[in-house]
Amino acid sequence: MDRIISIRELLSLRGLDVNKRIKVVRHKDARKEVIINGKLEQGNPYDWYRYNRELFIGYQSEQGRDVFKDVDYIVSFIGEQGTTARFVGVYHIDGLEMKTFPDGASCYYYRMTQLTGFEALEERIIIDWGKGALSWNQWLTKDKDKEVIEITPGFDNVFPGYEKVLLRLGDLQNIIKKEYPEWKKMLSAVNCIYVISDRKSKSLYVGSTYNQDGIWGRWKIYADTGGHGNDITLKKLCDEDPLYGNNFSWAILEILPLNISLDEAVAIEKRYKDKLGREVCSLNNN
Repeated sequence: MDRIISIRELLSLRGLDVNKRIKVVRHKDARKEVIINGKLEQGNPYDWYRYNRELFIGYQSEQGRDVFKDVDYIVSFIGEQGTTARFVGVYHIDGLEMKTFPDGASCYYYRMTQLTGFEALEERIIIDWGKGALSWNQWLTKDKDKEVIEITPGFDNVFPGYEKVLLRLGDLQNIIKKEYPEWKKMLSAVNCIYVISDRKSKSLYVGSTYNQDGIWGRWKIYADTGGHGNDITLKKLCDEDPLYGNNFSWAILEILPLNISLDEAVAIEKRYKDKLGREVCSLNNN
């Protein structure tokens, strides 16, 4: 059966000159630490792309070998399950320079500019990278094209697993507003102990959910109230500055059963506050 459309054909329809020298790259790194701009960074390409775009660009731009020699454009993907990959942008190679760091290490550094005109496709297009020991960077030619296998609503529709949930206010509001099915299903299935990090004050709020709508039911209130969820200290901060909720991030510390009682949930919540330290959990009032 013939494929419906390839990534080369799709990008051509959006205005990319596919007769240029183009490479497709699939970022999926199993290392727990990577040197970027001379510093050891923890994380992975997915998280950097989502939450620290500058770090992601640095990761993509710095290479140990001259892998983008004579390349005009790179078409960038984030590796997902199996052999799939999600499109995140087209970048023009503006130039090359060698970077040398204080410890004597060096790398090839490619100056890049992300092209406009592909925003409607970014984060939505899934391709099949292909099976076998294929390189993470490959020439995109007519006879080495990649099949588009799915068009999705975007990254926000992908539930990463409870332990990897890390949402800023805009992410949370978008998920709640659009009711992405996978997110709603998973967040409605359980309760939890959660933590809200205030990136401005470096303080924490530890809370618990204990209702039949699960995490979804409680976090919806945070989304609807601009981040404060009617918690006393958080509300005070947001009353003083309506945009203050943009400093908050939500993460899950422990999953709890949907039928857990208030007393049981609050007891576990208290243990987390004691473990983390009451001084650190200064956004709590109890």
